[in-house]
Amino acid sequence: MIEIKNLHVHYQSAEGSVHAVRGINISVKPGQFYTMLGPSGCGKTTTLRCLAGLERPSGGDIVINNQLVYSADQHVMIPAYKRDIGMVFQSYAIWPHMDVFENVAFPLREMKGRFSRQEIRDKVMKVLDLVQLTGFEDRPAPFLSGGQQQRLALARALVREPQVLLLDEPLSNLDAKLREETRTEIRDLVKRLGITTVYVTHDQLEALTMSDVIAVMDQGKIVQEGSPLQIYREPSIRFVADFIGLTNFIEGRVKKLANGSGLGEVETASGVIRCELPDAATTGSSVIIVVRPEDVNLMPVGSGSGSGNVVEGRVSAAMFMGDATEFRIALRDTALRLKLHPSTDVVEGQMIQVELPAERCRALMG
Repeated sequence: MIEIKNLHVHYQSAEGSVHAVRGINISVKPGQFYTMLGPSGCGKTTTLRCLAGLERPSGGDIVINNQLVYSADQHVMIPAYKRDIGMVFQSYAIWPHMDVFENVAFPLREMKGRFSRQEIRDKVMKVLDLVQLTGFEDRPAPFLSGGQQQRLALARALVREPQVLLLDEPLSNLDAKLREETRTEIRDLVKRLGITTVYVTHDQLEALTMSDVIAVMDQGKIVQEGSPLQIYREPSIRFVADFIGLTNFIEGRVKKLANGSGLGEVETASGVIRCELPDAATTGSSVIIVVRPEDVNLMPVGSGSGSGNVVEGRVSAAMFMGDATEFRIALRDTALRLKLHPSTDVVEGQMIQVELPAERCRALMG
């Protein structure tokens, strides 16, 4: 459905030439929800704008539904209005001088003579029903709430029945509760319609909950691509582990390579930790062990070392978070985070033992 090959984007700034997108390759299957995730300035929105035809790349090829819409080598640049896409911008970009109906009808009216007045009305009312704005068609757009304006922008993008939907941080202007509700609505809607969707966000939770495939971007490149579970559980580099969710990092050196269990041993300041080692690791390699706070287990008093990977530390902080309490545990040369039920009887200053389950510990090359 969508193929981006070796895409490059350069532009000039006050500091000189900027290489914003550096040879990325993307393949999106029909009906797939594909998310580009990364911090500000990583090139994700620039890539989306190139896909939409709103920005001219410096090199590469872009194919949408088997149509070549951009090629540097073949000198092809199909304008945005001729690409079969719908787009929702971060600012929504709705027209304040129009009511809801006319905002949605505008793309159809621009397709001169293609639809009759009745066909336009039927299509607009159908899409307003899809986004739960039935009854608001006569309301001036500025008098809608933030969530309603977001759904209006989505309706306008969908009314042409595009094969590809592009979404550029569409939820960033909503409050936390509304953002949670709306991301579910968007995911359910595009899946029900079978629309191929490319979504841009810096919000890791949006990416994890909405996507079929996540491409994590940094400095103009895709540094890892995979399913939400793969990205979260199997980060390939420290940047991905650090950017996606809360993560504990423990530095050490490989003491013993993987045995029959598939786990190796790493010598750290807090003792030997068994974990999954990267393929490139050798004895003596410097590595960083990654373990999520929710995977760290509090050891009962007097329980001994259990299955190993037990470290001792002092509780330096306890932060109530509603559904959990996050504890900071000071070790010899680092600190661990762990999340426990709010009723857990642990207080600041207390010495405790915690277990780092070997199957949940993953070492990355240092």
